Amino acid sequence: MPRNLSAWIDLTIHLIVMAALIGVLSYYNTYIAVIAFVLWLCLVSFARERCYDRSKRFERYCRNVISNINEMMNYAMESLPQAILIVDEEGRIQWTNHRIVEYVGKMPEQDTDVKELWPRIILEPVWGTEGEYVFADGEKYYRVRHMPVRLSVHQPQLMALYVQDVSEVEHLRNEFLMSRAVLIYVQIDNFDEVMQGLSETERTNLQMAVRQRLDDWLEGLGGFMRRISEDLYVVILERHALDKAMAEKFDILDKVRQIQSTNRLPVTLSMGVAVADSQTMEELGSQSQAELDLALGRGGDQVAVLLGGKTQFFGGRAKAVEKHTRVKARVVAHAVREIMEGADEIYVMGHHNEDFDCFGAAIGVAKMARHLKKDVHIILSDMNDGIEKFNELLKDKEEYQGIFLKGDNIPTTTSLNPVLFVVDTHIPHLVASPGFLEKISRVVVIDHHRRSETFIKNPLLVYIEPASSSTSELVTELLMYFSDNLLLSRLDATALYSGIVVDTKNFAVQTGVRTFDAAAYLRRSGADPVMVRHLFRTDYETTVALAQAKARAEYYEGGLIVTECPDVVPNGQVIAAQAADSLLRVENVRMSIVLFQLKDDVVGISARSTGDLNVQVIMEAMGGGGHQNVAGAQIRDGNLEELKQRVIEIARNYIEETNQDESNIAAGR
Repeated sequence: MPRNLSAWIDLTIHLIVMAALIGVLSYYNTYIAVIAFVLWLCLVSFARERCYDRSKRFERYCRNVISNINEMMNYAMESLPQAILIVDEEGRIQWTNHRIVEYVGKMPEQDTDVKELWPRIILEPVWGTEGEYVFADGEKYYRVRHMPVRLSVHQPQLMALYVQDVSEVEHLRNEFLMSRAVLIYVQIDNFDEVMQGLSETERTNLQMAVRQRLDDWLEGLGGFMRRISEDLYVVILERHALDKAMAEKFDILDKVRQIQSTNRLPVTLSMGVAVADSQTMEELGSQSQAELDLALGRGGDQVAVLLGGKTQFFGGRAKAVEKHTRVKARVVAHAVREIMEGADEIYVMGHHNEDFDCFGAAIGVAKMARHLKKDVHIILSDMNDGIEKFNELLKDKEEYQGIFLKGDNIPTTTSLNPVLFVVDTHIPHLVASPGFLEKISRVVVIDHHRRSETFIKNPLLVYIEPASSSTSELVTELLMYFSDNLLLSRLDATALYSGIVVDTKNFAVQTGVRTFDAAAYLRRSGADPVMVRHLFRTDYETTVALAQAKARAEYYEGGLIVTECPDVVPNGQVIAAQAADSLLRVENVRMSIVLFQLKDDVVGISARSTGDLNVQVIMEAMGGGGHQNVAGAQIRDGNLEELKQRVIEIARNYIEETNQDESNIAAGR
């Protein structure tokens, strides 16, 4: 007789124990023991019947479930709150439940491509893996849980997709994200220059005009603004308003630039933008201030937006404004002297494949250290012909013996307090020896390039002036204030002078009053223009390569001209730079770009602008950087032809956007 074995065994144990107790009771009182035995028999009979009844009911339940299991499973599958799709490797549906009808309006046929139902569904990148993601389809959002279907090896591979409508949650999430606070620091970055020489009435009118432009801009964004000083404002927006401002490319910069003071200087703004996420308000303020510093360090007239952990830049069309005073240079010179006096060994390093500006600035910094009788070394990468020529001139000079080190052959320093000066760059991977940079904790950065998002970590001192013609000019000004009795040698002065000459294209571009003051100081110190001309002379092969590069040039509508140097040649970087400079002299050309094969696995790009276009933006998109008028990039493992097409596309899009924005401003839109 079938029984529920588990229940019967438990009951049997209890009955045996009770029988034993009745046996013990009979020893003391037979009458009571007999009564207890009768009750025990009744209990045994009841337990037996109960177990038998439960066994029968369980048997009927199992038969019922087994006979209806397919129907129950189908009901459960169809009643799930999500669509289930089984797709093959080509994305074709092999099976689906009826819940999909609620999502797409019809039951798809077998072998229907799943992208016909949801074009934005992701399949190929997640094939064969487990996980989930959310995709949008119009106003709807769907969460997809994907996992492979485990079949035998010889059968086609399938994937199960569990798709659920999560539109309400995603709309709520987006609404929350779009309402997040955005903090913006807005600064008139050339305030001192535009206000110089103005009467009090003119100053007030100019500030009112700027404020009116900002108020009109914020009225369309629903923002809040307060002025905290003469040239600084704080703005608070919601995230959706920031997206609108980004879509408009922060056209407020162009509108404010139209305001001119009586001294004919346009007003320019810089902004630092940070979006509230999980940080505190104090951290949000620090991030916004850091983004403003980054925008100012890049020359101003632009917006730096920190979004999703990455900085985006807008604007940057106006040239950096040259400061009329050298107060900052004097302060930095004193700070540099204090740092050097506290160091027991000093290293100077520029960017890889040094040019004359980099080399001259390094010689100038080394002169400061030698004046204080400090041990100093200049770290160089592979020299080009021009630098080698200068090195030949220094070889027989006693004061320069042992001063130069190769980047791949630097002895381990035993100094307790070494200091590294990085000149003419601030990007870690572009220095002559990135490995040595990581070993030195005390670093000073002196540069004239617009500040990049990638920067040397935790520098001791930063001196970046994008308005300066060259790093050699900055170092020359520091030398003026470093010590009253510091005297430059003829070679020191010539090295610095050559750096200014090469970066200003013989004083033709990016020059200001301070540039000529620095050049005059160097000439008084003995700088030799004849020697500079000798250093700049090129051989016959270089001249031919330059002519070939110019002959390959192609002109594009909007003022863009592009050429290439496809072969690896000595001084390829110099040839490309000279070709880019030369092509700017072509009628109607506004931007020149030259690509060259620097090494077998490295493609270099030199870009130049007449001033109304910002080639730094183009080169940053290619992984490089530089100035508004002079910029470049180096790309490893890149194909020259593919990179050429890519840089042409980026440049033409930029020119088209710039022309369109200028047309809108001219039309008053």
